Amino acid sequence: MDHNNKEEVYSKVVRAGKRTYFFDVKSTKGNDLYLTLTESKKTFIDGRESYQKHKIFLYKEDFEKFSDGLSDVLNKINELNSTGEYKTDEFKPVENIVSEVKFEDL
Repeated sequence: MDHNNKEEVYSKVVRAGKRTYFFDVKSTKGNDLYLTLTESKKTFIDGRESYQKHKIFLYKEDFEKFSDGLSDVLNKINELNSTGEYKTDEFKPVENIVSEVKFEDL
């Protein structure tokens, strides 16, 4: 896939403390959609502000499996947190967070 000819279709930025997450829907020259997930974390190296970035490319053939896996993990987190065994000071149950995103609509 030629990432130099990508077209950005939609972006969502989520700021979370020292981290920022970027969800970018892009299209290829052949009009196939894919998703990039980027984590950007502010750090300081030798007293200078710097950013570490980690990027994941998610292709259309993996959308459903990724969605299923994320949904399963979030449900498990909800289940584990409801036992009271884990720290939940700032925890808010995530209900159907993945179902709001319909990868088939991409």
